[in-house]
Amino acid sequence: MSDCVFCRIVEGTIPSHRIYEDEQTLGIMDIGSVNPGHALVLVKPHHATMLDLPEDLAAAAFRTANRLAKRIQAVLQPDGLTLLQANFEAGWQTMPHFHIHLLPRTTGDSPALSWPVRNPSQEELAEMAARLRMD
Repeated sequence: MSDCVFCRIVEGTIPSHRIYEDEQTLGIMDIGSVNPGHALVLVKPHHATMLDLPEDLAAAAFRTANRLAKRIQAVLQPDGLTLLQANFEAGWQTMPHFHIHLLPRTTGDSPALSWPVRNPSQEELAEMAARLRMD
């Protein structure tokens, strides 16, 4: 997709700092880094969201994320590591090409994720589980 920045990075027409590559995925440094070592895992073929990915490509992306998370931990030794994968604007996705953020964290750093806990009742949880259960 010629207008997709991540597709152009995969093609090599936009420069990037590559840290991992295989047939299906690419690991790069995030130019909008939040913390040192902030990396992205991209899938090479264009798929806008997780919902568009074939299962084998989703597995490949998370396998690469696992490998890079272990490398980040070994080299940088952060206090923690946040993985973020967002879908659609309401889900905080800003680039319409599937990717996973790997964000090394230190105790007390500034990135925050607001998580307004709703504490549903057991009945509400049971009802939702029944709706979502895959038999």
